Amino acid sequence: MTSPLIRAQQDAAEADAALAELFQTQYAAMHRLAVLLGADDAEDIVAEAFYQLYRRWKKLQGADKALPYLRSVVCNLTRMRLRHLQVVRKHATPETAPPAGSSAEAEALLHDDQRALVAALKELPARQREALVLRHWLGLREAEIAEAMGISPGAVKSHTSRGMAALTRVLEERQ
Repeated sequence: MTSPLIRAQQDAAEADAALAELFQTQYAAMHRLAVLLGADDAEDIVAEAFYQLYRRWKKLQGADKALPYLRSVVCNLTRMRLRHLQVVRKHATPETAPPAGSSAEAEALLHDDQRALVAALKELPARQREALVLRHWLGLREAEIAEAMGISPGAVKSHTSRGMAALTRVLEERQ
């Protein structure tokens, strides 16, 4: 029979190992997700998402819930960051306005043929962009997208449909 202290140490070691493996396998994917959702500080967002996952690990209903939770946190943090930047830019004077564009790291991830698509994605409303990225880049099902975005499956269908129509129009205009 193991003591409660020993069992707690074993649980902590198992959690650390699971988090380390998740970090190894999912960091790049979460970074790309944040970049595609429009984050200019994707590294910070992903680091914060993993930290939040670490803090809430014991409250998860199993290790299989970690990846959906992580996706959801990345989406929410990116959305909050974009809202914050809109407010800052709205109230910024020309001398203090941040430079337009994204980070060098974000641009390095994209190939030339993807830049037009990413530019078109950035023109979409945030919810449509999120739904399209989660559906077509991550290949998530409607229920998983709904969970990550915190909306209903019907709203996912609506955002995806409207986003695809708008994206098609924008890309056709560029040709």
